[in-house]
Amino acid sequence: MNDVPAYGLWSLVIINSLVFIIFAFSFTKPNSPRDWRSFGAFSAFIVALFTEMYGVPLTIYLLSGWLQSRYPNLDPFSHDAGHVWWTVLGLGGNPHFNPIHLLSNLVILGGFILLSSAWRVLYKAQRSGTLAVTGPYSYVRHPWLTDKSCSKTAEALLF
Repeated sequence: MNDVPAYGLWSLVIINSLVFIIFAFSFTKPNSPRDWRSFGAFSAFIVALFTEMYGVPLTIYLLSGWLQSRYPNLDPFSHDAGHVWWTVLGLGGNPHFNPIHLLSNLVILGGFILLSSAWRVLYKAQRSGTLAVTGPYSYVRHPWLTDKSCSKTAEALLF
């Protein structure tokens, strides 16, 4: 398989970080030491975000020693290596069609359906000035949190 590098794109890390940091700086214009400290924390977050996205994912970085000892021919910068469960379990074929990936996609889709049905109930209750107690709200107190919990768990299984 001829994999195009999905990570190690450091020019994108630098360009995107600069664009976001300069954009934020144009609005905030920090004056006090506290402002600069907050802006520095924001800038560090932005750099970490784009390093994770285009540079080296933290999961791959932390597991790289173990992955290289167990799978010596693995290219850690390939897109498929980002699907850690696919690699660890030794599943063949396309990592986007393994059972874990498909189950994760179904959980995310189920959360989206739960959330969309909850919005209709919440909108109707808000318009009538009543409490939302039907639909998903008759089973869970906060469908949005349930959706986010399911989605984040499913995403953790994806990568």
